[in-house]
Amino acid sequence: MSSFIPFDRSQPYLLPPDLKSWLPADDMAHFIVAAVERVPMTAFCVPVRTGGKAQYHPRLMLALLIFSYANGIFSSRRIERATYRDIGVRFVAANLHPDHDTIAAFRRTNRTAIEAAFAQVLLLARETGLLRLGVVSIDGTKIDADASKYRSLRYDRIRALREQLGVDIAKLMEQAEHADATDSDPQALPEELARRETLKAKLDEACARLESDAKAQAEAARPAYEKKKAVYDAKTGRRGRAPKPPDDEPPPERQISLTDPDSRLMRRSDAHEFRQAYNAQAVVCAEGSQLIVTTGVVATSADAPSFTSTVLSMENTIGLPKTVLADTGYPNGQAVRDLRKKGIDPLVAIGRPRARRPYDFRPPPENKEPRRITEPWRLAMKDRLETTEAGDVYRLRKQTVEPVFGIIKSIMGFRRFSLRSLAKVTTEWTLVALAYNCKRMARLHAA
Repeated sequence: MSSFIPFDRSQPYLLPPDLKSWLPADDMAHFIVAAVERVPMTAFCVPVRTGGKAQYHPRLMLALLIFSYANGIFSSRRIERATYRDIGVRFVAANLHPDHDTIAAFRRTNRTAIEAAFAQVLLLARETGLLRLGVVSIDGTKIDADASKYRSLRYDRIRALREQLGVDIAKLMEQAEHADATDSDPQALPEELARRETLKAKLDEACARLESDAKAQAEAARPAYEKKKAVYDAKTGRRGRAPKPPDDEPPPERQISLTDPDSRLMRRSDAHEFRQAYNAQAVVCAEGSQLIVTTGVVATSADAPSFTSTVLSMENTIGLPKTVLADTGYPNGQAVRDLRKKGIDPLVAIGRPRARRPYDFRPPPENKEPRRITEPWRLAMKDRLETTEAGDVYRLRKQTVEPVFGIIKSIMGFRRFSLRSLAKVTTEWTLVALAYNCKRMARLHAA
């Protein structure tokens, strides 16, 4: 007598299967479907059609995107394939199979709906007592753009290539005219000419963008220059070096990507290589839930310029926190003053700690004189963080926000944006944070 359980893959179902019975009662899919139902229809961008095939419901499409991202499925083609092969995705998609073009178009055009779902999940967490908005941590992480760093060019190199392409295109035009006069029609010539003209058009566009950005920066810096110039002109006697006027010409070393002009070459630290990337910001609850309460994306490797705007973006959604914890990349006097005006107490690390293991394999670093701190607010912040009370609160930063980035990158597998341009990657980062929050809340409910 056999000890194996009999099976038959050709056995038909006697009754139609219920996909809901194939998922555990505490599966994340049920939570995502319930959360998306709270998103108002006015938040969706639904194209108006007067005829033809009916559209997929926007709530179904949004739930499909969130569930797929939470399970590490980011490509629209892979999401389409998962609607056939994954039980959870089939349940969320109600056994329907949107094609990858429809999924990609919905992801590009429904930023408002994704932000509304993000806010609804946070409100639901607050209603259930999972989210307490007191202390939050902020940090940034570099995420690769959908562009190669080898397609990033310097301004001086762009100008040289434009001149070279202009000469090459003129020669090809002469060859084309000669071919027309001699009744010779080589097929490779028009294709070669078209490739060069396309590349020159991209270079022209990149050059124009760099010059436009340089002019905008010069105009923004002109009032400060005029003020310094007036002070310099008012001096008598030995006046020193005159202030330099802002230059509206891009510096030769300024770079831009031909694939995604909004992205930038940046690296995590001096020990890492340069990547074509964006700086994704996240503010995480440090009261135990580790939920992401707001997000932001900037095209600079520095975190400080986005400090105030990222934290204050919570004001119209979930509300402002009482305390925000930030590392050494965020110290900014104006940002600290702006946050305090809103009733937020910022705890920002001043200086970089140089703690080492007792038996470190690396050779000891060279003794460098520590940076001299003179600004009063920095000295006050440094003294405050050395107290036991503030130090205990600040230690929450490392154990709250950094694990979140580890889960997103290592567990969910999100290390590269699928969209291009700052506006679109901002939407995708919000979608990633939304998927993480749903995953986290499902785990907290199960616990």
